Amino acid sequence: MTTVSETKKNQEFMLEAQGLYLKFGGVNVLTNVSTGVKKNEIFAIIGPNGAGKTCLLNCINRFYQPHQGKIIFEGADITRLKSHQIASLGIARTFQNVELFRGMTVIDNIKLGSHVHLNTGLLSAGFYFGAARKTELGLRKEIEESIIDLLEIEHIRKKTVGTLPYGLQKRVELARALAMKPKVLLMDEPVTGMNLEETEDMARFILDIHDEWGVTIVLIEHDMGVVMDISDRVCVLDFGVKIAEGLPSEIRHNDEVIKAYLGEKDITYSRLGA
Repeated sequence: MTTVSETKKNQEFMLEAQGLYLKFGGVNVLTNVSTGVKKNEIFAIIGPNGAGKTCLLNCINRFYQPHQGKIIFEGADITRLKSHQIASLGIARTFQNVELFRGMTVIDNIKLGSHVHLNTGLLSAGFYFGAARKTELGLRKEIEESIIDLLEIEHIRKKTVGTLPYGLQKRVELARALAMKPKVLLMDEPVTGMNLEETEDMARFILDIHDEWGVTIVLIEHDMGVVMDISDRVCVLDFGVKIAEGLPSEIRHNDEVIKAYLGEKDITYSRLGA
């Protein structure tokens, strides 16, 4: 029986994993993982390579089907929904490896993120008139006046994505996710492979999306400077098991986390000047 205190605790979470198990070929990659993300917080998931971090995100947006457990979003069980249904609920995703259409322009890649909100009829969409044209023009205006401006990519909006450096491609992928108008944004290693300047820019964009747009953010990241600077809470996985969860200051000094992942007690952070 669920107690009153447990019910109250669960209601605090906008997105929650409850007792997730996931296995491949008999090997457990997630074992009884339970965690929750509060509305309008930046929630980081950290851990060594192979800890199950990306697998957890893949369960949330239904790339993987957990063998046991539930995913709860805004009080509803979404564990059995398909990926496109998860997207239409307002859960967007960026990936560790850039997943863009390299032969298309920046603006066209970004517009693809809004397909989950388009509801024009087949005829008008096919011939591009009436409601379809109006929707398309409105979408382009919204993207150009908000997302492109926010992420400072006006100068590349007409360029082919495949010609851009890696850091800008990551920014375009983020823009496409924002075009989905997400309530929750899942980000898998957003600053991996970036130099210091690119990392600081991306961290600033994440904070702007959180602060100005009110988007709840779940991010996987190995850069502890970024994690400790911008996260409200941190969850730590090791070999598919949650070993700690709490404030960045608590995680930073957690002996079990240090032993499993961080490797030293004196972690230097505040690389963003916060």
